[in-house]
Order: sequence, then structure tokens, then C-alpha cells
Amino acid sequence: MNVDAAVAAVAAIAGLCTGVFAMLAFRWSERDQAKPTRTSLHTDAVLPPGVDTVLSVLRSSAVVLDEADSVVKASSAAYALGLVRGGKLAVEPMMQMARDTRRDGEIRQVELDLPRRGTGRGEALAVSARVAPLGSRLVLLLVEDLTEARRIEAVRRDFVANVSHELKTPVGALSLLSEAVMDASDDPEAVTRFAGRMQNEATRLTSLVQELIDLSRVQNDDPLEDAEPVRVDELVAEAVDRCRQQAGAKQITMAAGGTADLSVWGNRGQLAAALGNLVENAVNYSPARTRVGIAARRVAAPGGDLIELSVTDQGIGISEKDRDRIFERFYRVDPARSRATGGTGLGLAIVKHVAASHGGEVTVWSAEGQGSTFTLRLPEAGAVRDRERPADLSAEGLDDEDRPYETFNDPLPAHPAPEVLP
Repeated sequence: MNVDAAVAAVAAIAGLCTGVFAMLAFRWSERDQAKPTRTSLHTDAVLPPGVDTVLSVLRSSAVVLDEADSVVKASSAAYALGLVRGGKLAVEPMMQMARDTRRDGEIRQVELDLPRRGTGRGEALAVSARVAPLGSRLVLLLVEDLTEARRIEAVRRDFVANVSHELKTPVGALSLLSEAVMDASDDPEAVTRFAGRMQNEATRLTSLVQELIDLSRVQNDDPLEDAEPVRVDELVAEAVDRCRQQAGAKQITMAAGGTADLSVWGNRGQLAAALGNLVENAVNYSPARTRVGIAARRVAAPGGDLIELSVTDQGIGISEKDRDRIFERFYRVDPARSRATGGTGLGLAIVKHVAASHGGEVTVWSAEGQGSTFTLRLPEAGAVRDRERPADLSAEGLDDEDRPYETFNDPLPAHPAPEVLP
């Protein structure tokens, strides 16, 4: 019995010691967890009160650095721009600015061009960086992305330069021609010749100003505010009538046809201007004694039926390198020919904006020496299909010599499907 009691006593003492050691280990673990670690020093707790909330609502990319140049806090935009990598500020000029500001407390600002992440084309990312002290130990870096603002400014600057150049040409010509008329006041033939050229330059200047107004209107106005069902045959007739004189002078046949009883939804004036520009370009860039065709048809689309208005010519065609740029403002495939025909380089830009604002698109197929096909796709006004209209789309009770256009089934060689521009 004495042996059993001794064993029990030893077991009790061993259990007590185990419990004491377990309690001490638990307390030790809690004390270690309560100690500040390297990671916990760089949490939001070290930021002054309210700073975290302010940084979360800023539109700029924000980075907070401590005295060791480690990132205490960085916004998601800072990571997206590639400013922060591996817990460090990855842009050396910004890092140097932060060090200088930490040393003397002065606010610094600079604009930098940074390489884009994930692109091998050398594209620059324009940013504006501003560094300021935040408390006694921290430095705040705010970075604003200026890339889009610079792009818009470049477009605006080029536009102003192009407008100035285009206006200067006819104005300068009018000035010289007026001097020539004064010098040739005693020569009726010279006066007549110079006066005719003055009229041409004045017409060109008027067209340029009007197209600038039209482009500004289609860019700034919402065409769907005054939208209405517009009959396609009326748009075609108006476009053909607009170009009938130029076509007649070059003996170009204008043919229209396709599916009858079609209507589109939108602003009538803008739609007429867009289709008129396409037809006018087709006439101006087509050789004499050729044909320009205008065809309309309905095509099925996931969001509802679309109306395709295709304008086909047998002109000089457009090279592949020019095809992606022809819808840019003031861009001309052949500047000399455009000047001769009175083109301003704004017609296709207007067509592009009208199509986009009406929920449609404009595409082009072209081959050099074979001609071009421009296709304008617009949403159909389905409720107007059943409207009563004349059976013949070509003319209503007009004599043959008075008809503005003729109907056709296949006026030109079939072209491949138009290529959609990016």
C-alpha cells in the first residue's frame, strides 16, 4: 500500500507540473503575439486618424511610405499602374522625391512618362506625382494619370491646326484673286476668269464652315431626343438629288434600289447628311461615265433588325494602309484630288459620328482600281413598316429625263462583305 501511495503521489506531482508548464507556455505565447512585429508596423494602425478614409475616396493613386521607404498603404490604382511592387515603390524618381521631402518637409510635384506594364510597344504612361509629408514619419505620394487628358489635348491641338490650315487656304486664295481682279480691271476676260475662281474658293470655304458646324452638332447633340421614323427611300432621294449636278457633269449614272418599305429610327437631318456625304464621295471619286449604286436591305441582328444602306462606286479605291484612317477628321487618301473636288476631309468623320450616335456603324470594303462600298447600318423603325408608300422607289410620275435616279437589281459587280473598321 505504501508503494501504491508513493506512485499516486508522484503521478499527482507530475500532473501538477505539466499543468503549470502548459499555463506558462500559453501566457508566453500571448505575450509574443502582443508584441509589434515588422508586418504589424505597416498596417493601417500607424496612419493618423481619418487618413485611411480620405485616401479611400481620392481619385488619384495614393501611396504612403514610412521612414524606411516601405509601403505602409497603397491604393488599388497604385498597384494597377505598377507603382508598387513587392511592398516597395517601384519608380525611382518618385522614391527620390519622397526621400527629399522626408528630409526637408517640402512639397514636391513633377510630371513623368512611365513605361506601361505588359506592353512591348514602348507606350508611355503620363503621370503627375505630388509628394507631401504626412505627420512626422510618413510621406504621402499622390499620382494622377494624365494619359487620356494628354491624348485629348493632342487631338484638340491637331484639330485646331488642321482647321487653321484649311481655312487659311481659301482665304489666302480669295485675297490673291481679289488683287488680281483689281490689277486686271481693264481686262474683262481676266476679270471673268478670276471671278470664277473666287466663286470656287468661296464655295469651298462655305462648305468647310458648314461641315465644321455639322461635325460639332453631331458630336454634342443627342440625336435621339428628336428621333422619329425616317423612310429610307426619302433619304436616298434626298442624297441623290444633292449630287445630281455633279453626277451629270461627269456623266455618272446614279442607281438606287433594294428592299422597299424600310424605315430607320433617328434624326432625319443627321441621317440625310450622313448618307449624302457617302453618295457625294462616291461621285467625286468616280471616273466619268461610271455608275454609283445605292442599295437598302434589312438584316437580322441579335438586338433587333438593322437597315443596311450601301453606297457602291467604281472609283479609284482605297489602299489597305489608308482604310483604317479614312474616318479621321481631315484625313484624305489623295489630298490633291480632294482639293480639286472641294473635299474638306470631314465628310466621313461626320458619317462615323452619326452612325455611332444612332446605335449603328459604318464599314467599308475597297480594292484599288475596283471601287469601294460603304455600308451604313442603322436600327430599323419596325413600327413604320406598314406605312403606305409608292410602289416604285425610283420616281413618282416623273418623265425619264427628270428622274433623279433609276432602280436597279445588280448595278455593279458584287463586292465581298464590307470590312468592319476597328
